[in-house]
Amino acid sequence: MKFTRSLGLAVLAAAVLTACGGSSNDVSPGPIIDSSIPNARGTLVANPPPVLTAFTAAEYTAALNASASGRSLLQLAGTPKCGINFHYMEYNTVGGANEPTNATGGIMVPTGTDAACTGARPVLLYAHGTTIDRNYNIASPANGEAGLVAAMYAAQGFIVVAPNYAGYDASRLTYHPYLNAEQQSNDMVDAMRAAKRAFPNIAANASDKLVISGYSQGGHVAMATAKAIQERYSSEFKVTALGGMSGPYALTNTLQTVFAGGVNAGATIFSPLIFTSWQKAYGNLYSATSDVYEAPFATGIETLLPSTTLNTTTVFTTGRLPTRLFATGALVTQDPALNALFAAGIGTPNLIKQSYRQAVLSNPSHPVFTAAAKNDLTGWTPARPVAMCMGAADPTVFASNTSVAATEFGKRGVSSLVSVFNVEDAATVGPQVAAAFQAAKAATAADPNAPGASPAEKVVQAYHGGLVPPFCNAVIRGYFQQVIASNR
Repeated sequence: MKFTRSLGLAVLAAAVLTACGGSSNDVSPGPIIDSSIPNARGTLVANPPPVLTAFTAAEYTAALNASASGRSLLQLAGTPKCGINFHYMEYNTVGGANEPTNATGGIMVPTGTDAACTGARPVLLYAHGTTIDRNYNIASPANGEAGLVAAMYAAQGFIVVAPNYAGYDASRLTYHPYLNAEQQSNDMVDAMRAAKRAFPNIAANASDKLVISGYSQGGHVAMATAKAIQERYSSEFKVTALGGMSGPYALTNTLQTVFAGGVNAGATIFSPLIFTSWQKAYGNLYSATSDVYEAPFATGIETLLPSTTLNTTTVFTTGRLPTRLFATGALVTQDPALNALFAAGIGTPNLIKQSYRQAVLSNPSHPVFTAAAKNDLTGWTPARPVAMCMGAADPTVFASNTSVAATEFGKRGVSSLVSVFNVEDAATVGPQVAAAFQAAKAATAADPNAPGASPAEKVVQAYHGGLVPPFCNAVIRGYFQQVIASNR
């Protein structure tokens, strides 16, 4: 659940490529195609996975210093200690109905002679946020989220494994299993299996420290993966720590709020992704798309997203989706800012039929709530350290997802394993991070080029996708480093 790119990193990534061009240092030889078990989950299709781009630490530092957004990132991430080889991998996995398919992703390998870049390195398994770009490829440094993760982790000595997910890039799957906890955790595990097969051939010397993180949708995916490893894959992997960021962990609570009229920003994009995913997996959310969606939008909606042609602007300007979820019935609270947010999601033209909404609201056992409960991540008991970072004023993934999860974990007696960070709160993230976040909000509010009709609206539009990600990544990296150093 995330749209805009953190600190303008899409522009930054392009600048990196322009400035450096990529070096050919340590580029691996041609891959060997593994056809021995072609459909087995976690099989790496080509080994070693090819290098798309390689940078030295000096090249990467110079490129970051060449732009204002890059310099802002450097202040949070620190000067790169390592060069980075960006590898592209393809592997076999399963779809939402357990059908065989493939997916692709990236492996970022730190290089160089600094002590942070040599010897056995910790591994970050990273889950990206929502995108409607079918061609999304986090293996490329031209990808904005890849640029953030590379600077924050790979350039500081972490090996990074980051899948694109089934349904994106070169995947044969015709849909994306969005917020399907079982499938997405399987996908992440299969990406990690494939990466482990590649490590000996790409000079990736992995330690026994495996940390898992992700932002927005990726926060949900990361937590689902940690849960799955603990419950189903513990013989293969040991998780050192989990660091979820602004994830929709409490899906039951979230959907109850949304259907009651507490419509979050981006809801008309998230809804078809969720409903299509769960319909493919469970087959009982509707008999026809016209049961759910208003007539102008029902036809073809199951194949609308992700798209090779539409973006988060044109999907609305071309009339493929409306900006309003329900025709009437906004939730009213004591908070004027929340009331304005919720009201923005109500009106016509709208996406979801009032009849379907009422059917959901009147039946606590409706298939929507049954599916939400199946994919809700607040009911397990973590056995390893868990951090959750968010922004309290998030209009897209409500902060209640984090508070509900933390409360439920506490009820299960594992409060000592759980840390919650709020980038608005100096008591949790420290005064420097909190002050820097407030400064970033102020700069966004004053930016004449930022989208939004008022300073407050500019902050709302940038909050989830642009403002919070770099700060939460910095906080979670620090948390991981502390856990690793403590050898817990």
